[in-house]
Amino acid sequence: MATLAHAQDKRALFSIGGGYTAPNSEVRDHLGSGYNFTIGVQVNVTPVVGIEGQYGFNGLGSKDLTFDVFPQPLLAGGVPTNISADMNMQYGTGSVIVQKPAGNVRPYGLIGMGVYYRPIKVTSPGVGWVPGYCDPWWYVCYPGGWVETTNILGERNSTDFGMAFGGGVNFGVVFAEVRYHYIWGPEVQALTPSQPIAGVAADTRKANGQFLATTFGVRF
Repeated sequence: MATLAHAQDKRALFSIGGGYTAPNSEVRDHLGSGYNFTIGVQVNVTPVVGIEGQYGFNGLGSKDLTFDVFPQPLLAGGVPTNISADMNMQYGTGSVIVQKPAGNVRPYGLIGMGVYYRPIKVTSPGVGWVPGYCDPWWYVCYPGGWVETTNILGERNSTDFGMAFGGGVNFGVVFAEVRYHYIWGPEVQALTPSQPIAGVAADTRKANGQFLATTFGVRF
């Protein structure tokens, strides 16, 4: 009980946690779920209100979409091919925390804003010839042959502002929480299918991000 009371009376608290991150809304159709890791510092202005700064890293799983790939433009006989997208999301946010000041179970709510960095890589499978080689530090001798490769179709990144909403419960020094992140992304002009090279814009879409992160950790 003395340890719990001391943790509640502290002016500044350090937190570290990890958990599961899931894309929401239209983002779910283009990116897979993954994990999150967070570290933060909370300064209690009063026993009820605190200010928190947090850094988070979210590793999101790949999502495979199938497109017809042609040996040459405008020819028939396309082959269905998987194209994958991998992305991670890193952010720094500042939030206002409203919390129950005392007790073994102390719920809290939060709202904040921050900066989100989202790099993404789009790839497709390929085939390449590898000559024979021996490497004792890799414990292998390879006679050579055709091997599977990965073609990088494009790499992009975007740094944008966003907001976080959520809440959780403190159980002593252990906490569990859910945060919803909404990011205002850049505008991307779509291309008409009949003119993929000319760059004629059919419409404009916003690459907004929506993610739900469930995190468990310790706060002390």
